[in-house]
Formats: sequence, structure tokens, C-alpha cells
Amino acid sequence: MSRIKSVFAELKAQGKKALIPYITAGDPHPRFTVDLMHTMVKHGADMIELGVPFSDPMADGPVIQRASERALAHRVGLRHVLEMVAEFRKEDGHTPVILMGYANPVEAMGVERFAEQARLSGVDGVLTVDYPPEECAEFVGLLQSKQIDPIFLLSPTSEPARVDLIVNQASGFVYYVSLKGVTGAKNLDMSEVAERVATIRTKTDLPIGVGFGVRDAATATAVAAVADAVVVGSRTVQMIEQSDEAALSQNLAGLIAELRQAIDAVH
Repeated sequence: MSRIKSVFAELKAQGKKALIPYITAGDPHPRFTVDLMHTMVKHGADMIELGVPFSDPMADGPVIQRASERALAHRVGLRHVLEMVAEFRKEDGHTPVILMGYANPVEAMGVERFAEQARLSGVDGVLTVDYPPEECAEFVGLLQSKQIDPIFLLSPTSEPARVDLIVNQASGFVYYVSLKGVTGAKNLDMSEVAERVATIRTKTDLPIGVGFGVRDAATATAVAAVADAVVVGSRTVQMIEQSDEAALSQNLAGLIAELRQAIDAVH
């Protein structure tokens, strides 16, 4: 059983929902990343989504774009991100780590080498935004052969045939993008989210995570009421951006603890 599947099973047995915060590896500086990962786990994160810096992050809004720019200024690339995961694994063998990024760095490394290095580093899931599910069956098979879960995005505009294709290829969980647009967008329509999540549930037994619009405790609570996992990205990255180095860990810890409390209030 994969770490992702195992954690979801543990949470379900406890009647809890997963909190999956996102940070960009190398932001604000590479020396902080592993410590921030441990901080998030200590204060309530069940899994970690770790962004691979990229120069053209098309699915990301301005907040995460700036995080990529800060990381790239320190020359953080995919190889360094995998090294960070391996360092994290020295102390934490339980918390799943999901890489989120784009195809270019993976292709530059070579898909077979990437899959093997990801396995060796302790990566549990990979979400590659611009690998269309219609064209990546080979990549999916390669990841699954390394016991790594391929994670896919579903959006409010996903047609039924595409939903079927994705849920048949995905493992670990399905990531539903709660609104149209890029990460950090606002105006979350919870009635639409609830309706779409219910529809996806008729097509798969996989857990469903919801993200792209969770910005505070209230939205985290609302999402936790209908989904199996709450993914928080732009808000965590914004906290990092707005914190000086001395207060960085403490501020992020406070945010994660607040979100954890909000999610656990849902039964």
C-alpha cells in the first residue's frame, strides 16, 4: 500500500479529512525547505505538496509564480528538489510527499531517470500539470512501476469522458480544481464544488482533494465538508512571502495549525 493510500485510510478510520499544504521548494531560500516541511507536519499537515520551480508555471497565479522566481534565483532545479525530499525522509518516513510541477524539467532529466530518482528519494506522488492524460499512459505506468501515484487535475470544465479517462489512470487521489483560472483565484462557489465532487464520486473510489481556492479557515471548513482532502497553496506561499526569516517557521506553523483546527471541526 502506498503512503498516500495508507494515510487516507488512517484518516478515514479516524473520521478526519486530510490537510495538504503546498510550498515551492527553494522558497524563500533552499536552506529553509526541509525545515518548513517538518514544521507543517508537526502542526497538522497530513501530506505535503512540494512545488518544483519552473520558469513558466502556467497553472499558477502571481503568488506562486513569484515563489518560483525566488527559488530559481537560487538555481533550485528538479535534482535539488529530489535531494530535499531525501533529506526530509531521513526523519520522516510516514508523511507522503507529492511533487507538483511541469513536464519540461522531467523531460530534461529523462522520464525513466526521474521516476527512479523520485523513488529513491522517497516521493509518493507526482502531479505534472501539462502532461495530458490522453498522452501519458507510458509515464503513468512508469510511475506506478516505482510505487509512485500519478495525480491528475479535474476542473469545473472537465467533460464526462475526460473525467472517466483521468479517474481510470489516477491513483492516490484525484485533485479537483475548485474554480476556473489559476491558483490563488477567489470567488469559490461551494455549491458547485459540492455538486462536482459528488459527480466525481460516482465514477471512482479514490479520495478527492480540492484546491486552488482555499485561502482561510472558513473556506477550508467548507471544502472539508464535501472533500476528503483540503489542498492549500497560494495562502501558504503568501505567508512565506510576507514573513521575515526570523518569523517564517512560526508564522507558517500558526497558519497550518489554524487550518488543521478548521478542518477537524468538520464531522
